[in-house]
Amino acid sequence: MINIAAYSFSVITLLAVAFHCALALGMPWAELSWGGKYSGRLPAPMRVASVASALVLVFLALVVMIRAGLLLPRWHSLSQKVIWGVVAYCGVAVLAHIFTPSKWERILWLPMVVILFITGLLVARQ
Repeated sequence: MINIAAYSFSVITLLAVAFHCALALGMPWAELSWGGKYSGRLPAPMRVASVASALVLVFLALVVMIRAGLLLPRWHSLSQKVIWGVVAYCGVAVLAHIFTPSKWERILWLPMVVILFITGLLVARQ
C-alpha cells in the first residue's frame, strides 16, 4: 500500500512538474495556474516562479520516494522528519486550491493536491 501511495504521489507530481515546465517554456496556459491571475503566457518573473515550483515538487516527490524505501536508503532516517514538511506543504496546497479565485484551478488541481495530501500522509504514517 505504501509503494502504491508513493508511486501515485510521484506520478501526480510529475504531471505538475511537466505543467510548470511547459508554463516556463511559454505555453499559453497561464489561466490554469497562479490563481488564474494571468492569461495566455506567463510573464517572465512568473515563468521563473514556475521553474522554482517544479523544483520544489521534484524535491517533495524525492522525499516521498525515500520515505517509502524506494530510493536512496541512506537518507531514510532523515526522511522520517522531512516527510511531515511534505504533508504540511500539501495541506497548505489543498487550502490554497479550495480558496483560489480560479475556477480552473479548483477543477484541475484541487483533486490532485487532495490526492497528494492523502498519499503523502499514508507514506508519512508508515
